This record gives sequence, C-alpha cells and structure tokens, in this order.
Amino acid sequence: MASAVASDLSVPCGGFHNGGAFASARPITRSPAPAPPATAPPARPLAIALLSGGLDSATAAALAIEAGQRVIGLSFDYGQRHRRELAAAAAVAGALALEEHHVIAVNLAAWGGSALTDPAIPVPDVGVVEGVIPTTYVPGRNTVFIALGLSLAEARGAGSLVLGVNAVDYSGYPDCRPDYLAAFQSLADLASRAGREGRGARLWAPLVAWDKATIVREALRLGVPIAATWSCYSGEDLPCGVCDSCRIRDAALVAAGRPDLTSAAVRAGSPVRAGADH
Repeated sequence: MASAVASDLSVPCGGFHNGGAFASARPITRSPAPAPPATAPPARPLAIALLSGGLDSATAAALAIEAGQRVIGLSFDYGQRHRRELAAAAAVAGALALEEHHVIAVNLAAWGGSALTDPAIPVPDVGVVEGVIPTTYVPGRNTVFIALGLSLAEARGAGSLVLGVNAVDYSGYPDCRPDYLAAFQSLADLASRAGREGRGARLWAPLVAWDKATIVREALRLGVPIAATWSCYSGEDLPCGVCDSCRIRDAALVAAGRPDLTSAAVRAGSPVRAGADH
C-alpha cells in the first residue's frame, strides 16, 4: 500500500510517458481528512452521602451536587425510635435526584444504651446542658455508619464520603467533632486498599463549623426540600417541638425568616427554645 501511494504521488501533474505515447493522467483526488472523534466530557466525580433524612445531611448532599459530584445516598435503619426519618431520606434522595439510594439495616437497638434506641429511656426535653453528653447519644453510631460508607465508597470508586455532622449546635456528641473526623480519616487511609494506594475516599463534612441558622440559609439557597426533612427524636407522627433536635431546628428556621417551616407547636404560638439538633 505504501509503494502504491508513493507511485501516485510521483506522477507529473500534466501526465506520464508510456512507450513514447503521452497519456493524460487521472487527477488525484484526496478525501477530506476524517473529523477527529468527539471527546467525551470527563466523568463527574462520585461521592457517597450519609443521608439520615434530616436537614443537615440533605444540605451536605446538595452542596456535593453543587460542587459537581454525582451522589449516592446511604441511609441506616438502626432501630431508631424516629424511623420516620427513613421516609424523609427517601424523599430527599428523590428531590435531589441522587444516582442511587441504599438503606442498610444495622440493629443498634439490640443493645440499646441511648434514648434513640431504647424505649425505656425517655427522650430529654429540658434542653442542652453544657459539658454533658445527653442520652440521645448513640454509642458507636457514626463510627459504624462512616465505616460502612467508606466500604461503599471503595467498592464504587467514590472519592469522598459526605457527612452532615455539625459540632456547633449539637449536644457535644463525641462523634461529631473535628478531631474525631481527622482521626477517622487517618484510620481510613490505613484500613483500606484504596487508602494504602493513595486513592482512598476523603471524609467531607462541610457543615462541621456552621451554626444552624447558616445551614438553614444554605438549604434555602440550594433548594433543599426542608419541609420533607425530619429532625424530631420523639418517634411520633408530627414533630414534638420540645426535644433538643426540634428546638434548634425551630430556632434556626425563625432566625432564617422561615417560621412557616417550624414545628406545629411553634406555629401555634409556643415560644422557640434553644437546644441541639442531630
């Protein structure tokens, strides 16, 4: 093929000599160069978001989407008395058009130890006592959840694990603090093949230092379906308005100018009291 091409290119433009007779050469025609193949846009990075059904995790997932990430939601049925939050998680996953939404059963209620997993322990309604970790703390909950989230992230090749934890307005839970997250990141880098190879998922907690009113304002800006989220600890069909979680949510909604989204008790005229939300 190469010699034929060379022969064609060597023919004079006016013709060629063949046994003394001069014959006209056929003009050489060249097809236009084929267009280069279309370059596919680079795939957007993938993230796993722990999705409780509450306002904070929904806002964190929305921030990841705004940052250009594809998001898979991961929720947990851990025996919590407020299982109503799982329906909220499904609603949020649909509203944010997540790539996938998984619900994993991990029965932490089997051994209780928390007002959220043991019906014999009442949910506190007296507000936050500074320096005291309340009975709504669930032993090992975030440690278990983050470990499972990292497992999914490694299996799917996700680059980040999105967490809605917040250290400012919470009740001092030990597993919502920056030092805990930093230590877990070090563990994750050592405990997985992806981490050892330098490509492990990063723990991303964009709300960790925000106050609740800031989170509400960001949720409003991002179009998070706040009314579809669930924060109440009581396990009833409607938010109680008095548990720590309801208190801080209601106060933040009022501060952000959206009292219409507060609990029914506040909308009916009950005073907004300070507290903490998980």
